[in-house]
Amino acid sequence: MNPLLRFAIYLILAPLIGGLLAGIDRKLSARLQARQGPPLWQPFYDVRKLWNKENIVVRRSQDFYVFFFLILMVFTGGLFFAGSDLLLVVFALTLAAIFLVLGAYKASSPYSFIGAERELLQMMAYEPMILVTAVGMYLATGSFYVNDIAAHSGVLALRLPGVLLGFLFCLLIKFRKSPFDLSSSHHAHQELVRGILTEFSGSTLAMIEVAHWFENVLLLGWVYLFFAASPAAGIAAALGAFLLVIVVDNACARLTWPTMLKGAWATTLVLGFGNILFLTYF
Repeated sequence: MNPLLRFAIYLILAPLIGGLLAGIDRKLSARLQARQGPPLWQPFYDVRKLWNKENIVVRRSQDFYVFFFLILMVFTGGLFFAGSDLLLVVFALTLAAIFLVLGAYKASSPYSFIGAERELLQMMAYEPMILVTAVGMYLATGSFYVNDIAAHSGVLALRLPGVLLGFLFCLLIKFRKSPFDLSSSHHAHQELVRGILTEFSGSTLAMIEVAHWFENVLLLGWVYLFFAASPAAGIAAALGAFLLVIVVDNACARLTWPTMLKGAWATTLVLGFGNILFLTYF
């Protein structure tokens, strides 16, 4: 399929799939907590409502940073699903996260400032494992390009089990789920202010939510790559990873940032680098 066509499909379907996944997340979380929960389409209602609300900001430059956060997240997913270089995808994903952090810093609020600091700590925790995942896929397939990795005849999960487990660990941080939802919680019962998102409102907050939908589809697409030799298994693995993140989120209490850093770095060293060393010498 033409890369531009794949990008167009991603551009249209990613927010729809991402919003639906957010609705499933809320519904399953509510059922795990013995509640009824909102309808599946509630995230779409929320974004529409936010878009029509007045946008109150401390500094107008906040909107600039959030707009580029959304654009870069769409660009990152487009690179991935168009079959581009994984290293470029990692770079663009990191750059997008930096723009969100800069927007929170611009607000000059103690809550958003602390949220931005915690977001940077989360980036320090998961970035090494994300990079190791790209390197592991290169060693297993001989290419950094998503097209080549997806076309590889073998199931990468069988050659990269440690890398896969490490990537799943990082999903808890990237999805902002317990026990590592340090910069912002998606559940109102956990905190009164939303950390890095405290000073965003209206259409700006709506753009952030939509950007996270694009990001979540990208991350689940990365899980799919581990099983791309069998499309059905890849889709099942992506959905299984999503359900696993929800269960862990509702089963675990929030941990401190030193625990997150130690856990993520230990996972990267033991599972990630251990798996790469095995590929290199055996």
